[in-house]
Amino acid sequence: MKHIYYGDGKGKTTAAIGLAVRAAGSKMKVLFVQFLKTEFSGERHILSHTENVTLTFCPLELKFTFDMDDKEKAQAAKIFKGIFDNAVTTALTEKYDMVVLDEVFEAINAHMLSESEVYEFITNAPSSMEIVMTGHNPPKKFMDCADYITEFKKIKHPYDRGITGRIGIEF
Repeated sequence: MKHIYYGDGKGKTTAAIGLAVRAAGSKMKVLFVQFLKTEFSGERHILSHTENVTLTFCPLELKFTFDMDDKEKAQAAKIFKGIFDNAVTTALTEKYDMVVLDEVFEAINAHMLSESEVYEFITNAPSSMEIVMTGHNPPKKFMDCADYITEFKKIKHPYDRGITGRIGIEF
């Protein structure tokens, strides 16, 4: 089935990680793919040591999309296309039970991933494969084909008071 965790609230990636850990603990084979995150996101350390979970490559450094110039966005898009293409090949050839596409909607909305290629993958994936997608503003066709949709809505966040993300909490 297809799962979407979206919205402007904190917790989308955390929910996807929870589901991945649950699946891995039940002996399901999980491929965890992250876009617009770096190798230093806190979850990567623990997931890399979790049996039945495979992490894909993440860049060592990456600016926020709103801080990138056009050249940097083009370079990032090339990296993310490679990550996505390799993940699809791996997921299908190695028969993963679950694929998590963390921040996939951010990558699509920033024109760093092809909406049509991602949609083609999720709609043609084996029916036995759980696909989990996170990010802001999922395109309507993704919402239409999803089996689970959970919206995270920010009510209050320290960022609104100028407090930046904290290691171990926001990343």
